[in-house]
Amino acid sequence: MARARKALDAIAVGEGPAQPRTEPMKERGGVQSIERAFAILEEVALHREGIRLGDLSRRVGLHNSTTFHLVKTMVLLGYLRQMPGTKLYRIGRPLFTLASSALDETEMVALATPILEDLSKVTAESAHFAVRSGDDIVVLARTAGTGAFQLAERAGVVRPAHCTALGKVLLSALPPDQLDTFLNRQPLGKLTPKTITDPDVLKREIDEARQGGIAYDDGEFNSEVRCVAVAVRNFSGQVIGAIGISGPVWRLSLSALQDKARLVRDRAVRLSAEFGYTETGTPK
Repeated sequence: MARARKALDAIAVGEGPAQPRTEPMKERGGVQSIERAFAILEEVALHREGIRLGDLSRRVGLHNSTTFHLVKTMVLLGYLRQMPGTKLYRIGRPLFTLASSALDETEMVALATPILEDLSKVTAESAHFAVRSGDDIVVLARTAGTGAFQLAERAGVVRPAHCTALGKVLLSALPPDQLDTFLNRQPLGKLTPKTITDPDVLKREIDEARQGGIAYDDGEFNSEVRCVAVAVRNFSGQVIGAIGISGPVWRLSLSALQDKARLVRDRAVRLSAEFGYTETGTPK
C-alpha cells in the first residue's frame, strides 16, 4: 500500500502525472494480479482529470486486453469509475472511503470543517457533513456542539440513508429511476418505532426534500435523537453532500429543530459557495 499511498499523496500536493514505465511489469507469482491492480490504481489516481485505457496500458506497461479486464473488474467493484459520456477513468468513491486521503474528500473535509465548527457554535448541537456511498451515507466530517449530551460519533461512520436526514437529502438528488431502484432493491430496515419502512411514504418525504432542499429525522435512526439536514451543491448545481445538525429529542423539539433549520440552510449556502455554487448554478 505504500506506493498507493504515495500516489494519493501526490494528488494532494498537486503533482502532475507520473512518467510512463520504461519496462513491462515482471512476473511475481501469485501476487502478479494484485501488483498490476495497484499499479493501475496508482496511475489513475495521478490523473485528476481522468485517463484513457490506452494511455493507462502504456503507462503501467501492460497489454490493452490485460488492462481492460483488470479495469473492468475494478469498475464493477466501484474502485474505478468511468466518467459519463467519456472514455476517461477516475478513482471510485469506495477507495476514497477506505484510504481517507483522496483529493475530493480531503478538500471537502478541509472546506466543511470550519463551517461545521461555526454551525455547532451557533446551534450548540453536533454538526455533520456527509456524502452518499451506495445505499448508505458516510459522515466525512463532524464537530461537537456545546450543549449537554453530545453524540459520541466519529468522522468516517457509515449510516443508512433511508432513516437519516442527511441520507434523505442525498437520496433526493437521485434521478427517478435510480431512486426507484434503491426503494425496491431491499426491505427498508426498521431501527426504531419511527423508522419509515414503507417505500411510498419514504418517497414522499424524499420528494419534499427535493423540493425544499431540506430533510428531517424525527427519531428514525436513533429514537433519542432528532436531525435536520440541507443539500450542499457544487459549481454545476449537483448535490454532492449534505450538512446537518443532530441533538437529543428533549432539547430539540420539532419547533426548535425547524427554528435551527434556518441556521443549517445558511451554512449549506456558504459551503456550496466554497464548492463554486451560485444561485444561478454557474461557477464563481
